[in-house]
Amino acid sequence: MKQSGAFLARPMLILTVALVGLNLRPFMTSIGPLVSKIRAGTGLSLQGIALLTLLPMMLMGLIAFIGPIVQSMVGERRVVLGALLTICIGCALRFLFPTAEGLIASAIIIGLGVALIQAAFPGIIKREFSQHIGPMMGLYSAMLMGGGALGAWLAPVISNITGLWSLGLAFFTIPAVLALVSTFIFLPSIVSSTAHLSPVKTLLKKPRTWLLMLCFGLVNGGYSSVVAWLAPSFQDHGWSISQSGKLLALLALSQAASALSLPILARKYKDRRPWLWFTLFMQFAGFAGLAFIPEFASVLWVICLGIGLGGCFALTLIVALDHFEEPNNAG
Repeated sequence: MKQSGAFLARPMLILTVALVGLNLRPFMTSIGPLVSKIRAGTGLSLQGIALLTLLPMMLMGLIAFIGPIVQSMVGERRVVLGALLTICIGCALRFLFPTAEGLIASAIIIGLGVALIQAAFPGIIKREFSQHIGPMMGLYSAMLMGGGALGAWLAPVISNITGLWSLGLAFFTIPAVLALVSTFIFLPSIVSSTAHLSPVKTLLKKPRTWLLMLCFGLVNGGYSSVVAWLAPSFQDHGWSISQSGKLLALLALSQAASALSLPILARKYKDRRPWLWFTLFMQFAGFAGLAFIPEFASVLWVICLGIGLGGCFALTLIVALDHFEEPNNAG
């Protein structure tokens, strides 16, 4: 498909990017507000609850190495479609098998799907929107964070209405199906070439690759820690399930706003470092506030942390795309 020079010339593909991004975080953020109900219903320990976020994050790191190889073998479109189908199945399993084993299995299944998409989609955006990488990566990142807000807010609401925590988790099968249908209709089929695909060993010999990996690891580590423990921590301080869920949703909304706006603000500057320093400072302020004075100005600390995490994630994605010309390698 020929690249369009106008940002809004391909609205349905842009919609598809948004829908796919929306489905990459609810499976994690929906857990935190419902931890007490999940533990009561399944007998999972706190260590078991931690696995529900740890295992998917580990898969995201591992799949990043083999994702481009899989794409070159079966094609990007098939990878994304298969990954979205995997997410649908994993979300549905949370209602069909609401047990400790079922939740851990679903975390692995959904994590695999999300990992494959995250390995493929930056490269797809770089190829399909080469003249508008900043705004499109901002949109993708913002929808990813917005999906996190949706999961944190909606899961406890559905759980309270239905009386089933498992239905609160499994509800996100619906947006996954919508993303699957949109991708099937609107994502173009491109034959991935291996001619410019750098082997993993070649990429690992570049110091810049290791720096980017470290940066992504730190950002995602901070994000997964907050997603897993923000709501339970405030519930221990007397907050209700609904209140703690709204606080986690506020975190995700702050991330979404930052992920959308900072890449647009930074696109006129080749040096991304001042913007990255700003996001790191905001993370420091947010983490310090929550660690030492969580009851004082908790909303402020959460907003600071959201701005820092969301902006840093989006800008780091753009930095990775800046340094690799071939879309598959960038992904």
